Amino acid sequence: MVSKDQAIGGIIFAACLIIGVLYTLGLFYFENPLNWGLAFKLIAIPVFIAFIAVMAIGAWIGWTMATTPPPKPIEEITKELEEKKEETTETKEAEKTETTTELKEEKKPEKRTRKEK
Repeated sequence: MVSKDQAIGGIIFAACLIIGVLYTLGLFYFENPLNWGLAFKLIAIPVFIAFIAVMAIGAWIGWTMATTPPPKPIEEITKELEEKKEETTETKEAEKTETTTELKEEKKPEKRTRKEK
């Protein structure tokens, strides 16, 4: 199933692609570019390149939106964070009890008297 963002991305991609193709066809196919005057060529070619670049960027953004999976709902993220907090507090408490029991169980080193040395 496609999310809302993915659908919008697909629409953006398709629109940019169609507009770019129609603009290119309208500029070069339906009008003979060989009959253009020099002034028109000097203006039309850079505008064409800039317009196609903008359409390519828009298509890339749309493609990225369409192929990126939707994010997790906020409720799931907060639930996971709370579970992690509980796990870390439980492990910290368990570690504290283990260390205190280990300290109690450790024997203090015996003191040597001067005679034993």
